[in-house]
Amino acid sequence: MTTERDRAVDALRVVAILGVVLGHWLVTALVVDGDAVRVASPLRAVPGLAPASWLFQTLALFFFVGGLVASRPSAARRPAHRQWVSARLQRLFRPVVVLVAVWSAIVIAATLWAYVEPGGLATALRSHTVLKLVASPLWFLLVFAALTMAKPLVGRLHPGWPLAVVAAVDLGRFALGAPAWIGWINLAAGWLVPFCLGAAWSRGAFRTRGVAWALLAGGAGATVVLVRWFGYPLSMVGVPGQGISNLNPPTLAAVTFGIAQCGLALLLMPALRRVMRHERPWRTVSAVNRSAMTIFLWHQTSLLAVSLLVPGPRAGLQTAPSDASWLYARVLWLPVFALVLAGCWGLFHRYERQRSVAASPAPPAPAAEEELAQVR
Repeated sequence: MTTERDRAVDALRVVAILGVVLGHWLVTALVVDGDAVRVASPLRAVPGLAPASWLFQTLALFFFVGGLVASRPSAARRPAHRQWVSARLQRLFRPVVVLVAVWSAIVIAATLWAYVEPGGLATALRSHTVLKLVASPLWFLLVFAALTMAKPLVGRLHPGWPLAVVAAVDLGRFALGAPAWIGWINLAAGWLVPFCLGAAWSRGAFRTRGVAWALLAGGAGATVVLVRWFGYPLSMVGVPGQGISNLNPPTLAAVTFGIAQCGLALLLMPALRRVMRHERPWRTVSAVNRSAMTIFLWHQTSLLAVSLLVPGPRAGLQTAPSDASWLYARVLWLPVFALVLAGCWGLFHRYERQRSVAASPAPPAPAAEEELAQVR
């Protein structure tokens, strides 16, 4: 017995992946100054742009869909659950191995090149800044994989419990003088909230529009209160040089914002299902889903390739953001980033789509969520 595929879930994945990609491309400035490379952000130069970050911080949707798919009956049956998890993790980390292998080769080549011609591109490719940007998507995958494996333990956990943990941790570190490192507890607890919301929805909870509206209004209202009166940053993405980040580690404001996103997603699902009945939008969503891991892992590499290889400095690319005009110039570079990402896709997407022996007997049903969705 198979479960009919919910195309709205695939559409939510695409919204999530494109939000992350566009967000990084718009707010990450790789400033090249001689042999030095550093990251800057237009959100620091122009604080008034911070509300725009709310449009592109879509990580909660990944975890919401992750909990939803992991809790479907076809994914939870015993003894198939262990095999199901193994197949999902293979789908997640096979492309990661390729990314690490390619960048290891680049770093080795750059190191050898530096002996012949010190400085310049060879130094930039080995810099902490560049390698940190390449590796930045990996933290998400580690947390996602951990929650997927822990699904039998947390699948029926009420989302209010991890939300209470996040609130307690923030109270401790921001008001009671607790050490800052306790904030990293929220890396699991914070993303467990949307994961548990998705799991609960899959079990039949939160199905009414009234509940969805309550999640949207309550989450958005709480976020506004936390930002306006409790000192949380307005930006929902990291800003270099900012004292507190809503994402590193996740704060209560980031979690309440994610709750609002989940409520909005639930409200939009009927409309998404109607749109996905049409062949053209569904084909587009299917294509992105089939290569979502490749897009996610290589989008930072495409930004780095353009920033480091295009002679500069070019406005909106290698220059430091100083006003809103930088962002206008950056928009013009987005098609170039997309073109380079398409090249990366052509080279590496086959590693994502390859099936393992363990995955082949799995039922052909619900989309592999974090696989970031294999579409059959």
